Amino acid sequence: MAGHSKYKNIMYRKGAQDKKRSALFSKLSREITVAAKMGLPDPEANARLRAAVIAARAQSMPKDNIQRSIDKAAGADAENYEEIRYEGFGPGGVAIIVEALTDNRNRTATNVRTIFSKNGGNLGAGGSVSHGFARLGLIEYPAGAGDSDKVLEAAIEAGAEDVESDEGGHRIWTTIESLHEVARALEPMLGEGEGARLAWKPSTEVEVRGDDAQKLANLMEALEDDDDVQTVWGNENIPDDELERLA
Repeated sequence: MAGHSKYKNIMYRKGAQDKKRSALFSKLSREITVAAKMGLPDPEANARLRAAVIAARAQSMPKDNIQRSIDKAAGADAENYEEIRYEGFGPGGVAIIVEALTDNRNRTATNVRTIFSKNGGNLGAGGSVSHGFARLGLIEYPAGAGDSDKVLEAAIEAGAEDVESDEGGHRIWTTIESLHEVARALEPMLGEGEGARLAWKPSTEVEVRGDDAQKLANLMEALEDDDDVQTVWGNENIPDDELERLA
């Protein structure tokens, strides 16, 4: 499940949408189960679960699958997943944050380290890149939700901090504390979004072109393909002409 940038939006459509849907549903299901296990099994009373369910609906995950994932959290055989964050650098000096849910820390660490090394990156220590990002709330809407002026006006009225709009859609940034309050306030104006979650927003971006852009695309795609990886965030800025070439 992709991060914040225009590049990742394109990669998400091109890559994740082309994966076997069972692999994508598995990640969505895992997040739903973990969210339900950490709080109440009611999306209306559990903000993280509500966000996970919205993300699953956005990917056309069947209602029965969503409910089974919620019910699984209460079962005696429910797996115990650990949340782990990895930080490192990709081609061109791009800072990367990887968030995973795993039932085997050693397996996941080995896989992530191998993916970085095989694709021109280096896995760093905890905190090595996260200082260059802000931890914020992120609400995403498709381009069809409205033009940039309409979305900006709705976001301001709902109490958002910032809005980014492009051909890939709209990204509405909030404080961590106000994420779900803003998401609910937006629904009467824009409808239900594609997702509402905690995210990493870079304070500065690194422009990447040519071979580095291609290597970075390969690295991001390989990380996204790993079963334990839930989200990948980076501070890359790939110009439009490079995006067209990569697409």
